[in-house]
Formats: sequence, C-alpha cells, structure tokens
Amino acid sequence: MKIFADYHTHTKYSHGKGTIRQNVEAAIKKGLKEIVISDHGPAHVFYGVRKKQLKEMREKIDKLQSEYPQIKIMLGVEANIISCDGDIDVDEEDIKLLDKLLVGFHNGAMPKDFKSFYNLSVKNKLSKIIPSFKGECRRLNTEALVKAINKYDIFLITHPGAKVDIDTRILARAAAKRGTILEINSSHGYMTSEYVKIAMEEGAYFAIDSDAHNPKDVGNFEKGIEIAKKAGLSEDRIVNALK
Repeated sequence: MKIFADYHTHTKYSHGKGTIRQNVEAAIKKGLKEIVISDHGPAHVFYGVRKKQLKEMREKIDKLQSEYPQIKIMLGVEANIISCDGDIDVDEEDIKLLDKLLVGFHNGAMPKDFKSFYNLSVKNKLSKIIPSFKGECRRLNTEALVKAINKYDIFLITHPGAKVDIDTRILARAAAKRGTILEINSSHGYMTSEYVKIAMEEGAYFAIDSDAHNPKDVGNFEKGIEIAKKAGLSEDRIVNALK
C-alpha cells in the first residue's frame, strides 16, 4: 500500500518541533505529492495557533508552493470541538484562508460555554471512574461530532475515538452522507481496526496520516497501514492511497 499524501502534520505554530519548510522538505524526501500543515485550533489552551498567525502561515505556504512545485502544499487547521452543538474554534473568516478543515476532540480545548464544559470535559473525565457516565458521554460526544459535520464543510475528522468515546457507526454514517473523511492516525492508532470495519459497513472513506509533530515523522504511515490491512480496507476506500 502506497500513501501519497500526509494530511495531518504539526509545526512550531502549535506543538510541533519543526517549521513549515522542514515539514515540506521532509515530505518531498519521502516522495509525497501532497502535504497539509494542520496545527491545532486556537481554543487549545496550551498549543493553539493564534488567529493572527493563520494569515502568516497562508503567506508562507504560498511562497513555499512557488519554490517547491513538485508537491502540493496546503494550509489546514486541526480545529477543536468546543460545544455540544458541534461548534468549532475557527470562524468563517479563518476558514476562508484554509485549503482543508480538519476537526477533532482534544482534552486541552476550552469549551464555548459552561454547559459544553460540563458535558464534554468534566463528564468525559468522570466517565473514566464513574461507569454510569459512559453511555451518556458516548452519545453527547457523537452528537457533537455529527452536528459539526452537518454544520461545516469538514474534510477530515482526526483520530476519532482517541480522545473521547464515540459511536463509530453513527459517526461513519454521518460522515459518509456529507463526504467527510475519517482518519486512521498512525500516531494514536485510531481508528482501530475494529472501528474501521464498522465504518466501512456505513460507506465511510478514510485517510491514513502521520499526525507528525516532528519533521522526521512526516510520511510515517506504517501503523496506519497496518490497521487498514488488518481491517481488510482496500485502497479504493483510502483517499490518499494510490489505486
């Protein structure tokens, strides 16, 4: 299985170790044809990219694209779910700057309001020690993601199931209907092969990404490929695999 694009990479603009240029050059060395720079959205308390930096990143990527025409360089954001209604932490003005919108759950993201803080942050933490919370958290997390998919033009849901519990079947059904891709993350190991099998049944499409936080990890897809193969996922359902 040959993967030609890495849609999920981080730089120093959030908590990556390298620059945009270093990620791009690493991708070229790996023989990739496309790369997305997708730093964390601004609601991430510790690692979020600042709003004013998005324009700066856009300009840098456009310049690098002229320098490296052999690879398609795209600006993305790994936006955070910040409310039970599926709101994310980038607005329409920010989205216009992007080539790809990625969305996921992160423990370090600051929710939009108290209700969302309690339901998406506090309850998820309590569910690890109070079993009776687990079912409700699974429902609320899934509903928030589905609402986001229906509200925004989302390219990719990052590592579904890695940070909070979700109902894979319901998520996959919504993603397939809207043309949103589900990620097999080579860093986190999510989606798991079991999740992939369920999502396949609902008609979902997938991308295998590195989630690189260091330029040397750009294009490292081994774990994701292993998950895909274990699930019996064929290349025609993986948007960044050569057919």
